[in-house]
Amino acid sequence: MTPHTLPRSERLRSLKSIRRMFGEGKSGFVYPFRFAYYVSHRGEENSLLENDKNFSGIEIMFSVPKKFHKRANKRNLLKRRTREAYRLNECRDALRAKLSEQGSTIDMALIYSTKEIHSYKTISNAVQRILEQICEGL
Repeated sequence: MTPHTLPRSERLRSLKSIRRMFGEGKSGFVYPFRFAYYVSHRGEENSLLENDKNFSGIEIMFSVPKKFHKRANKRNLLKRRTREAYRLNECRDALRAKLSEQGSTIDMALIYSTKEIHSYKTISNAVQRILEQICEGL
């Protein structure tokens, strides 16, 4: 896997995993994002996916609520900026290493929670702080 990609295997798509993350997981706030995550350890159902060559132990979803941004092009812009900030972040590699060391997997959600449209730099700094907080919390 190339280091700066966001493959389909890293995207959180399972409704069951999303419900579990919001129901049983931890959450926090780093302006302009709310974030939620759920760490599952070996022996739980996610460990079956480790045989997949593209499996990284991290699954993430990005959301921009229609409540804050009515226009789809604005929501798409913010999701693109957030995905790019996550994809290029070096903390992602540290988190991946820590998870593989512990034998865990993580489901994460980043939810853009403000009406302002921030620059890529602001979004990138926020994503980095979120990943650092999650890494410290493991």
